[in-house]
Amino acid sequence: MADTHTLSRSGIPQASSAEGLTPSSQTKPNYRAKYVLSGHTMAVSSLRFNPTGSLLASAAADKQIKIWDVYTGEIVKTFSGHREGVNDIAWSSDGEFLASASDDKTIILWNIELNAVAKTLHGHTNLVFCVNFNPRSNLLVSGGYDETVRVWDVARGRSMKVLPAHSDPVTAVGFSHDGTLIVSCAMDGLIRIWDADSGQCLKTLVDDDNPICSHVTFSPNSRYILAATQDSTIRLWNYQNSRCVKTYKGHTNRTYCLFACFSTTTGHHIVSGSEDCKVYIWDLQSRELLQVLEGHRDMVLAVATHPEHAVIASASTEKDPTIRLWVDDASKS
Repeated sequence: MADTHTLSRSGIPQASSAEGLTPSSQTKPNYRAKYVLSGHTMAVSSLRFNPTGSLLASAAADKQIKIWDVYTGEIVKTFSGHREGVNDIAWSSDGEFLASASDDKTIILWNIELNAVAKTLHGHTNLVFCVNFNPRSNLLVSGGYDETVRVWDVARGRSMKVLPAHSDPVTAVGFSHDGTLIVSCAMDGLIRIWDADSGQCLKTLVDDDNPICSHVTFSPNSRYILAATQDSTIRLWNYQNSRCVKTYKGHTNRTYCLFACFSTTTGHHIVSGSEDCKVYIWDLQSRELLQVLEGHRDMVLAVATHPEHAVIASASTEKDPTIRLWVDDASKS
């Protein structure tokens, strides 16, 4: 997997809070490692819980995708079919399909129940770095090193739109919760918001220092965008007024494309991996660093948060291609 995730792959807001977001958490998280999942032989690039949270999918530079039982830590299935490393994965909303994006310039749709390839999507002219379904799972959005964002018709397996999105490789793409908007980011430092139906660019967000943007995702209510950048900063943007309303710091992110995500099960937190081999958890509103998870022996590129319970998955790179499942047993989730 050449250069996977690195360069070389509601109401009036109070002064200290962001509109539509919940106030600071009352208790600090207390996550502890429950399982160490071993099975991949090379760097793990992406992790995603399925919609119910019973399964965790992982993708890696070893060209494989593995499905794990979250409650036992056992491997349930392994999918092999890509000719090069896999950079990203995404579940359909019903959990029946998994999409994978690869250095082999393709996206594969896997039928989970049948353990089979449903479709292979061709169109990108360079490695495909990121992928996500819309909420109805009838569309797929992808981005790659060809600097484009593509929107796919899932049923037909065809590219519907090619958005000349960026002037550098696209590092993350995603849909809003109602499927009307697409967000993308790239190594050019730009975050762009698109109308999913027309393909029109509605907004461009850029920080004054224009750092390389590693990852973007809509907040659960889709009123904000969380962006991880390679100046060791995570920013929460109100994209409607193009204003950065929160910044989170403490982790290290200078070279690699690290995932950052929301956790809303026992409070409202921001979770990110780090190049110092740790996982960082901040309070969304106060920006306080609440907990640092240690145990990995190499950089933590990928993190994912469980949809219903206080569980975090993290994965690291070549020296330690393992996945850790962290559980906050003190939570009432």
